[in-house]
Amino acid sequence: MTILIAAVAGLVFGLSLLVSGMADPQKVLGFLDLAGAWDPSLALVMGGAIALGLPGFAWARRRSRSLLGEPMHLPARQAVDAPLLIGSALFGIGWGLAGYCPGPALVGTAAGWGSAAIFSAAMLAGMLLFGLWSKKY
Repeated sequence: MTILIAAVAGLVFGLSLLVSGMADPQKVLGFLDLAGAWDPSLALVMGGAIALGLPGFAWARRRSRSLLGEPMHLPARQAVDAPLLIGSALFGIGWGLAGYCPGPALVGTAAGWGSAAIFSAAMLAGMLLFGLWSKKY
């Protein structure tokens, strides 16, 4: 049942990215182009997501198990450290250059978009390299 719920949640998330236009890298790059033809629609979508997510995370933080009985796995660390800042900077650079972040990249890959598939492959390679590096150190 847990896998089915996760699949439905992923499908709803992917469809919402498509419907809102946030899977389109040009829309994202338009949001990031403050000096040009700035498109504020991504800020509205992000604001809506935050407004929906905050109460859910506040509720989840008080629980040890999900509604399906699975253990909750929320991050325990809250420190802002060098790995977090470096990872955030790399994420932002990749997002700004390509117009993709992981969710829209996977949606685009599933839709058959070549640029999304290239981004997804590079993202997976980076994750693999980080996994190998973190085991070494």
